[in-house]
Amino acid sequence: MPERSDLNWLFFKTSGRVSRAAYFLGGLLVAIIQAFPLYRFTLVPEGSAESNMWSFIFFIAFIASLWSNIALAVKRLHDLDKPGIAALILFVPVVSIVAFLLLCLFPGQPGPNRYGRRTNEPAELKK
Repeated sequence: MPERSDLNWLFFKTSGRVSRAAYFLGGLLVAIIQAFPLYRFTLVPEGSAESNMWSFIFFIAFIASLWSNIALAVKRLHDLDKPGIAALILFVPVVSIVAFLLLCLFPGQPGPNRYGRRTNEPAELKK
């Protein structure tokens, strides 16, 4: 099991690089966290208190996971030696699906680059 600091870095920090597998699996976990309250919402009667609760939980999960999606994409772009600002393309409908697939398919740059020595670790702080 990864340490808590590793998970914090993976989902909330933008420094360093992540591999295709880490990006895909992290994105899958975020999608499951978003989908569960939405699924529960569909199981309860519309307009009920429980329906309102699950829609609120979905809204909170969606907002909270937005940053995780951005952080994962920035680190994946860093692995490709591209600037993290390009992660904004994930907010363009339809293009975001293609961008996600491309980030999952293209291998990262082997060896060190300007964003870190290797994949799946935070970048070293410059002294």
